[in-house]
Amino acid sequence: MEIKRVTLNNVGPFGTVEIPLAPTEKNPSNVTVFVGNNGTGKTSILEALATSLSWFIARLRTEKGNGSPIPEDVILNVANGAAIEIDICDSLGALAHQNEREISDRFHWTIAKTRKGRKSQYASNLNNCTRLANYYRNALTHDDKTSLPLIAFYPVERSVIDIPLKIRTRHTFLQLDGYDNALSQGVDFRRFFEWFREREDTENESGISEDVLSELRARFGTNSDVWQQLKQLQASAKDRQLTAVRTAIRHFMPQMDNLRVHRKPRLYMAIDKNGETLNVTQLSQGEKSLMALVGDIARRLAMLNPALDNPLTGDGIVLIDEVDLHLHPSWQRSLCDRLIATFPRCQFVLTTHSPLVISDCKNVLVYILTDGKLQELPSQYGQDANTVLLDVMNTSIRNEEIDSRLNDLLDAIQDSNPVKAQQLLAELTSELPANHLELIKAKLLLRKQELRHANH
Repeated sequence: MEIKRVTLNNVGPFGTVEIPLAPTEKNPSNVTVFVGNNGTGKTSILEALATSLSWFIARLRTEKGNGSPIPEDVILNVANGAAIEIDICDSLGALAHQNEREISDRFHWTIAKTRKGRKSQYASNLNNCTRLANYYRNALTHDDKTSLPLIAFYPVERSVIDIPLKIRTRHTFLQLDGYDNALSQGVDFRRFFEWFREREDTENESGISEDVLSELRARFGTNSDVWQQLKQLQASAKDRQLTAVRTAIRHFMPQMDNLRVHRKPRLYMAIDKNGETLNVTQLSQGEKSLMALVGDIARRLAMLNPALDNPLTGDGIVLIDEVDLHLHPSWQRSLCDRLIATFPRCQFVLTTHSPLVISDCKNVLVYILTDGKLQELPSQYGQDANTVLLDVMNTSIRNEEIDSRLNDLLDAIQDSNPVKAQQLLAELTSELPANHLELIKAKLLLRKQELRHANH
């Protein structure tokens, strides 16, 4: 499943805007990124997509299920009503009606909302949404291992980790439960922990737990035949869904490995970081945020694709608001590439304030939002962060006052005004670090000018 385009009518700050999403002919990756100042509508686009997709999930669960309505306070101030139109491409839908005269893999539906006491301006039309959901329900009826598309929205308020030591309310983890809270809550780490613990209990029943294996390794060493045989037995009993989660986390965070639940002497979730076992709560906020986000995507893919040998190859749509949240710049730089590599058949729609997210991945589709207007940007691949800050995000690369004074210094040097230049240089030298690059350049230029005048 893939979104081809979304059209917003009087939603958030937008009048009418049509937004194609990657992959496109020009941008073959499966990543679309929105940039822009706060309040320009980035989150409104993701929320509109989540609202529209919620109706598919609802009608997949039950034939006449209701998704989320458009909130009235989302309607553009001057308008009486709003509508969200979405175009979906889905191969299962095409296969399901291949005997019809014209095969189509495109499904279009509209969600509309009118202000109270106003005349209707738009009308909802969910026929294609219902039709697509019916194809999946029919497929599930004939084969309960049919793969389902992941649909998930991770808002800014997705942080993060609240690990319950006691599970008071038990949940089911059937295939359709992969959609639970997928569009409303972001990372549900309590549910993640409960799911992980239950799957690991089953895994340990058919194999050997990591704790026991560690004790045997300490007793017999890693070269003994006994330990090697036990290691092989443990590997053969690995749970496929847990393996998918562990693999995804390791792809994103190579220094992290072997996520597991410790049960004695107390219950906690553990992970090995650079070979050292840590309680997950000991990780930094950025590490916890990324681990929880990636783990949740992998968990949902594993639940929705029970027959796939590698659930990470399942398809779907993932919406992430402020994807750079809490992440170190080095992680921001590789984020899109790792999303594509780890979840190759998922379509990602992201927002960001980071120039590194859009300058270090080829073929991503980037839009900039300004005053309710949307503009597609040329590829930023290979651009340095300062160029993206200046040209795309309209942000100075340094403090504006310092930037102005540095320009005054360079102007004084160029105008052959050494007295003023020396005064400005002395003032800036007292405030800025000795290794400030622009100061070093200015000193060299001033020295060259002095030598040139001395020779004359």
